[in-house]
Amino acid sequence: MNNNQKRPEPAALATTIEALAARFGNRLVTSQAVREQHGHTTTWLPNQPPDAVVMAQETADIQDVVRICAANGVPVIAFGTGTSLEGQVNAAAGGVCIDLRDMNRILEVHAEDLDCVIQPGVTRKALNENLRDQGLFFPIDPGADASLGGMASTRASGTNAVRYGTMRDNVLALKVVRGDGEIIKTGTRAKKSSAGYDLTHLFVGAEGTLGIISELTIKLRGIPDTIAAASCSFATVAGACQATILAVQTGIPLARIELLNEAQVRCCNAYSKLTLPETPLLLLEFHGSEAEVAEQSKNFREIALECGGGDFTWTTRPEDRTKLWQARHDAYWSVKSLRPGSDVAATDVCVPISRLAECVTETEEDLARMNLVAPIVGHVGDGNFHCSMLCDRNDAEEVARAEAFMHRLVERAQAMGGTCTGEHGIGQGKQKYLKAELGVEALDAMRAIKLAMDPQNIFNPGKILPAR
Repeated sequence: MNNNQKRPEPAALATTIEALAARFGNRLVTSQAVREQHGHTTTWLPNQPPDAVVMAQETADIQDVVRICAANGVPVIAFGTGTSLEGQVNAAAGGVCIDLRDMNRILEVHAEDLDCVIQPGVTRKALNENLRDQGLFFPIDPGADASLGGMASTRASGTNAVRYGTMRDNVLALKVVRGDGEIIKTGTRAKKSSAGYDLTHLFVGAEGTLGIISELTIKLRGIPDTIAAASCSFATVAGACQATILAVQTGIPLARIELLNEAQVRCCNAYSKLTLPETPLLLLEFHGSEAEVAEQSKNFREIALECGGGDFTWTTRPEDRTKLWQARHDAYWSVKSLRPGSDVAATDVCVPISRLAECVTETEEDLARMNLVAPIVGHVGDGNFHCSMLCDRNDAEEVARAEAFMHRLVERAQAMGGTCTGEHGIGQGKQKYLKAELGVEALDAMRAIKLAMDPQNIFNPGKILPAR
């Protein structure tokens, strides 16, 4: 098996498109503009559009696309909302993209069991809007209004992960279309099981390389009685990281704790019309009863003062909380607005929390030395942080510096016992780092799984696994 599969033969592709047109009519789209929209969106990797796009509306549609493509050896790429950052939806070998946005039904809500069953095109905002009247919410928040199927496929996490975990911790079961078009059921609604291999978590994070998710059963949580948002300024990034470490170690049940370095605070102030002190900043959120939230805020403030923290403000007003967190979620766009016309190369790493301050500080030193602009934000309760680097793609020298910086960043994280990606995934962008991180034996095991589950290599070829 060659993971970097060649494009299908023209005759096979033509046969495939003809069969899809007969089955789907005007739900098969081959226009250049639509195909390019279904290549990458928020990544700076080159656009690799599919040869055709099918708008799926039900599981049977996915099954039929897979069967037709498998019969002709044509690749199949699943598409949710296109917010992935490492080229996961690029059609590296051409083929057919299955757009799942119309598979957006919430099939069952079991409020008493705190779970629900949904189609893969449901977005997190739409789900939470639907659940609000029942006093429930789905906590995983990667920032973008991503589809839940895409979030499962990339093992997404985000700002709430420090308390509620990642997609890995919140998916109970899946239904997946395999290479022959049949359905695999990976689990049940039970909160735990010892029945067989853990197929659910094999597909969570597989980036569509082993099959296509057609249904998800996910955990829900009760909306907290009181939610407070807070901000706390620090003189140094090291002080902010130390406060985070102490807060986690002392057991404060933080719902969110986000680091913005000085450069990122300036961007957020300018883009979101805020007046935050332009020094390293922690944004926090506390969940619980009114008394619990007040106690959590008090305890964190004491820790922050020990670590050189300055201004500490907190609020329970929904409009204030929304404004603060919207500014955090708009961090990517705030950086992009600094230099219109430049691209933003967003990358992330994750290290053990004890090495976080060291890793962030050395990364800032690298940026200054290499004359690069890359504000830093981080889900620091997990040791995960992101650099949003501005780069003129037409400036070869700047591109070279940017690539060297990202390489050094990953090597630094891995040397500290961390990973090349905490939540963006591997896709195409970080394939070259897997061998150093996991070893040849682990890659061989992954290749064996890929070969067993997808012997024709039609599911999203050219992703995750580096070429031999």
